[in-house]
Amino acid sequence: MSDHLADVKKYAKGPVDEAVVEAMAKTYRLVLSKPDTKFVACSDQAELDTVRENFLKKKLGLSGDDLDAAIKDVCETMKASRSKSRLTFYYLLAERYGKLATFA
Repeated sequence: MSDHLADVKKYAKGPVDEAVVEAMAKTYRLVLSKPDTKFVACSDQAELDTVRENFLKKKLGLSGDDLDAAIKDVCETMKASRSKSRLTFYYLLAERYGKLATFA
């Protein structure tokens, strides 16, 4: 959990809600335990489509034309990291849209 928290703190714009990070880690425990799904590949369009459809639309209930732009912004924010943690990626998207309470 502390690894996830440290990674989120590196990229988050505001103070990090530790309870939300913990809840997200619990929610995505299985995804984060698999080597091929624990990271987001910004170079893989199918992966980015999955983030848009399954996380932004289904989990957060969002819609609109700016979802792809938000994903690209998070890719840009995390570009220094070769391995982009899915939990951090999701946290940054939820933070951007004011949806962190979804996990509280």
